[in-house]
Amino acid sequence: MIEIQAMFPVMVTANLDQQRNFYTSIFGFDAVFFEPEFYLHLVSPSTGVQLGFLVPEHASQPRFLHSLMNTQGHVITFEVASAAAAYAQSQALNLTVEMPLKHESWGQIHFIVKDPAGIKIDIVEHLDSVPQ
Repeated sequence: MIEIQAMFPVMVTANLDQQRNFYTSIFGFDAVFFEPEFYLHLVSPSTGVQLGFLVPEHASQPRFLHSLMNTQGHVITFEVASAAAAYAQSQALNLTVEMPLKHESWGQIHFIVKDPAGIKIDIVEHLDSVPQ
C-alpha cells in the first residue's frame, strides 16, 4: 500500500497572480510557493487544505500538462460552518455566483462561485440532520 501524506489538485491556469490574489484574500490561503511564470502552491493555515496552479506550456512539464484545464465538469468543494454567512460575504465581495444558495434534500446547503480562471467552487455546509 502507498501511504498518502497529503492530496491537492494541480490546475493549469493562465494567470497565477489573479489566482493567488483571489484565494489569499477570499479564503485566507497562504502562498507557500509562487513563481508567476511557473507554479503557485497555496495552503490554508487553519485547515492544511492545499491547491496547486501551474501555467500552461511550461517547458519543465510533460505535454499533457501544457493545455489550460477544462473547467467544465470540475468543481472544488470547500466545507464551511455556515453557507448562508459565506454566501452573504460572497455577495458583499461581488464574487461571480454561478449557483445561488440552495437547500438540498440530502442535508446540504450550498452555493457555487467562480474563480478568475473560471474554476467553480462549491461552498458547502452539511446539516446535522436531514429534513424528512
